[in-house]
Amino acid sequence: MSAPAATARPSRFSLAVRDSSTMLRRNLLHARRYPSLTLNLLLTPIVLLLLFVYVFGDVMSAGMGAGADRSAYIAYVVPGILMMTIGGTVVGTAVSVSNDMTEGIIARFRTMAIHRGSVLIGHVIGSVLQAVTSVALVGAVAVAIGFRATDATALEWLAAFGLMAMVALALTWIAVGMGMVSPNAEAASNNALPLIVLPLISSAFVPVDAMPGWFQPIAEYQPFTPAIETLRGLLLGTEIGHNGWLAVGWCVVLSVLGYFWSKATFNRDPK
Repeated sequence: MSAPAATARPSRFSLAVRDSSTMLRRNLLHARRYPSLTLNLLLTPIVLLLLFVYVFGDVMSAGMGAGADRSAYIAYVVPGILMMTIGGTVVGTAVSVSNDMTEGIIARFRTMAIHRGSVLIGHVIGSVLQAVTSVALVGAVAVAIGFRATDATALEWLAAFGLMAMVALALTWIAVGMGMVSPNAEAASNNALPLIVLPLISSAFVPVDAMPGWFQPIAEYQPFTPAIETLRGLLLGTEIGHNGWLAVGWCVVLSVLGYFWSKATFNRDPK
């Protein structure tokens, strides 16, 4: 009598994919059931876009040089608003991760036979998807008020989407780390505030050259300015120069830093 065939055990990779998919669905369901935080973070860049275009647009375009009008300023400001949208969206990730850490669900996950990294991966993928969706919605508002990227080729559009996805991934890993070390949701929101403030002091609204000399290094040597200038160049056909490499470098550094920070914090034994 032949022995029964041994049941094949799923590989570690397939288990990781399965558990990560489960955690992703969990986070997306949370975002759908509690949309107020996402809507509040999404409304901020839309309000800023409308404010700077319709209230400050004429003044700002006049300061950009002869021949500039409101349509020129719309084209200038939209790439910065899109990057700000990503920064604002991942703040919600920091809050969500902090809630998981403080409400005991992470301790429960530690006792279950699941892939340990799936908890973080679910948060990261869910946040990137929300950021991409938010960018699409803000972009639709920008198109509705007159933004056009007629000079961008299909390849440049693809590169622009890839850049925004890289920025979303990098900032999400940093937000996850911020959420894990925060004692509560309020502290997580405060810790992640630089992700909203940094775009305000970048080249998002005015060129770096138009800023006071003492302030220019602050605006220039930070991750958002090269990302904004690269996105602006891809969509509008302006000069990118070294900003493309700087943007990619910032994304890689922040992703690696955020990943190891989050992983080390998550694997730390609870006190």
